[in-house]
Amino acid sequence: MGFFSKLFSFTQELAMDLGTANTVIITDGEIAVDEPSVVALDMHSEKMIAVGEKAKLMYEKSNAKINVIRPLRDGVIADFNACEQMMRGLIKIAIGDRRLFSPSLRMVIGVPSGSTEVELRAVRDSAEHAGGRDVFLIYEPMAAAIGIGLDVEAPEGNMIVDIGGGTTEIAVISLGGIVSNNSIKMAGDDFTADIQDYMSRQHNVKVSERMAERIKINVGAALNDLGDKAPADYIVHGPNRITALPIEVPVCYQEIAHCLEKSIAKIETAVLTALENTPPELYADIVKNGIWLTGGGALLRGLDKRLTNKINIPFHVAEDPLLCVAKGTGEALKKADQYSFLMR
Repeated sequence: MGFFSKLFSFTQELAMDLGTANTVIITDGEIAVDEPSVVALDMHSEKMIAVGEKAKLMYEKSNAKINVIRPLRDGVIADFNACEQMMRGLIKIAIGDRRLFSPSLRMVIGVPSGSTEVELRAVRDSAEHAGGRDVFLIYEPMAAAIGIGLDVEAPEGNMIVDIGGGTTEIAVISLGGIVSNNSIKMAGDDFTADIQDYMSRQHNVKVSERMAERIKINVGAALNDLGDKAPADYIVHGPNRITALPIEVPVCYQEIAHCLEKSIAKIETAVLTALENTPPELYADIVKNGIWLTGGGALLRGLDKRLTNKINIPFHVAEDPLLCVAKGTGEALKKADQYSFLMR
């Protein structure tokens, strides 16, 4: 779209992956926004102060005048007003300010496959209040499959395991529909909470949510033996839980693999439950094609190998797992006529 077309256009198409941890917006076929799902509001006026990365820098560091909020928890909207303001702020970044008129927004938004009608209504209402004229919803596992490049309309079974910030979505897809799915509220945020709890119990050190997230990124693992791919120990600084004196604790990936054991086991059980509900012909396709891992949780070191060993079906980590849902949502928007049957 040329400069003058953008300047005078009355309709803007946006594809959005509204995630618990990150929100990605695609417009004109390109990623326009990839920011944390965080918003900072003034406590008295409730006006937005910052959104995305700028707001995340304030998270767990704010004073009594500023309320820094993560509006989504466990894949659903926990704070309606904050979510609406966050969406407004991120949409403004995506479409820019160089327009003579505020465009009407045509939006496709990825939502968890286990969402209730009330939760879907909340997402639609937030999008409409943020400026959306035509708002369509697509289930995240289906969007992830399109983003990976799978032919979702083929008479063939494919399984997607999308491990996000708040939920893990497990779905078997065939002929343009979800045959069986399992959505559990166990994902990246739970891994972070496990690390916080472990550091407190094992090392007597208090760590913030952001520090626990950094530990997860630097030494997070699902296996006790990563061989040559083992990361170096990560040094954690924090206050002693008992004395409040500063301490320094080196953390290795084996410790993190141990503390995440129970949470990863729940994901394994959920995958097995979805497989149990899969028709035999599609099950055979999945054994042949393997299972695709997407979402931020797919980046956990050794997770694909652990799941492969446990379930005896090959697991593949998608290319750019963090962006699969957003790319698939963008593709669904671009080919809205072809994929209209996938949208709600």
